[in-house]
Amino acid sequence: MIVYRTPGLEDAETLANLGRESFCQAFAHLYASDDLNLFLDQVYTPAVVAAELGNPKLLFLVAEAGGVLVGYCKIGLEVSLDYDPQDRHVIELKQLYILQSQQGAGIGQTMMDWVLDQARLVVADAILLSVWSGNAGAQRFYKRYGFDWVADTYFMVGNHRDDEYLYLKPLTS
Repeated sequence: MIVYRTPGLEDAETLANLGRESFCQAFAHLYASDDLNLFLDQVYTPAVVAAELGNPKLLFLVAEAGGVLVGYCKIGLEVSLDYDPQDRHVIELKQLYILQSQQGAGIGQTMMDWVLDQARLVVADAILLSVWSGNAGAQRFYKRYGFDWVADTYFMVGNHRDDEYLYLKPLTS
């Protein structure tokens, strides 16, 4: 059984480890070890994750199976990507990662439903995300939820540049 909950500061180390593991499972093969390690040390340390957990402009949801974290989702209430929301209230889906062993179990769908619920609660006009241009599976997943390409962008992993796509889901007409 999967249990969903909001993580607390006591989860920072476990969540940092989950972030490292899930990112590496999906993408480590793309990068030189120096670039990967630099990125992991900038993004997935207990101190960085603890600071994010304490940030009121970030919302988190974790999934547990048997008391072990197997997935997480992070929403930013402000846009940090290279996108001009103009006069609209746009929130950002920053991360939705699930361990490979748990993919296909409905965790992604439950987390996306949570994202949509949070967007409604904060009366967002749209949700923005960035997805790696080579991740066709994630692109299909997001398109099923009504996200569409709006621009090309990039994402840095150490000194390695990844080509990415910005996807937007309008919530109001």
